[in-house]
Amino acid sequence: MHYNYDDKMINLEWLRTFKSVYETQSFTKAAKELYISQPGVSLHIGSLEAYVGYTLFERISKKLIPTEKAKILYNFTLEPLLKLETAEQTFHKTTKTDRSTVSIGMCFETFQFTLEKHIPNFDFNVIIRFGLYEQMFSDLDNGLLDLIITPHKTNIKNLEFEAFSKEKIVLVNGSGTDTSELKSLLKNQKIEEAEAWLKQQIWYSTAADMEHLNNFWKANFNRHPDFKPNYIVPNICSIVRCLSGNSGFSIIPDFLCKKEIASGGIEITWEGNQKIENILHFGERLKNPVQNEVDLIKDIFKKENF
Repeated sequence: MHYNYDDKMINLEWLRTFKSVYETQSFTKAAKELYISQPGVSLHIGSLEAYVGYTLFERISKKLIPTEKAKILYNFTLEPLLKLETAEQTFHKTTKTDRSTVSIGMCFETFQFTLEKHIPNFDFNVIIRFGLYEQMFSDLDNGLLDLIITPHKTNIKNLEFEAFSKEKIVLVNGSGTDTSELKSLLKNQKIEEAEAWLKQQIWYSTAADMEHLNNFWKANFNRHPDFKPNYIVPNICSIVRCLSGNSGFSIIPDFLCKKEIASGGIEITWEGNQKIENILHFGERLKNPVQNEVDLIKDIFKKENF
């Protein structure tokens, strides 16, 4: 039997990039997820298309749509890629000493508020991942994550969820904001006038989504917000820094600005007539080889004053 060793073999990084583009339907989002440049993503996809001999993605109405060949390739390669990622985490040693590794999924703000300051004190390796909760559920089930912090739950049989805290979603303002007219309107239950007044103010939101704003508005004004925030910033921590001592409004979880509330830089304007609370859960697999480390991290969250 003759083997041609000059034949070009498929590059694993092309497949990683393909998986990310397929799941995010965006070269830009895939680049951020993989920590590579957007031209690098384009190069990987172009190389993979040249290798397989098919177009994998088409742009339709500014959307990136996978072709039928892409769907087949994704289904063939997904499970092997997940197994390889698990093997990398299990066998790749980052230090000379053999330390266990715990992978945790949560939103950026929760990490920065609770866990970040504890990282240097751990005697085990920690990998923090940010992303969509649906993807976190899948990664937890597949062994790519050991623990997630989430306001949502799923019915995946291999997973269990434990409630440990609540977050209130509230309307806040910077201390430089004159809210006397709004408070008078709310005190007299002039809700429609209060809504009209709020829509004329300066607003902050995040680049990721406006879930908190949408939910609060629907609950208290019975409609979808029909205005755009003035300032779109990367995350809620940025909102807190921008608002503190200045003017403007946002709708965010109260625990993320408790220090600024205590110092007077930010005020809770209104909790709403229909209060919104999210229950935060730990999500875990039923069997976990790093359970001791996971329990230590859970204790840190339980001791935090949410």
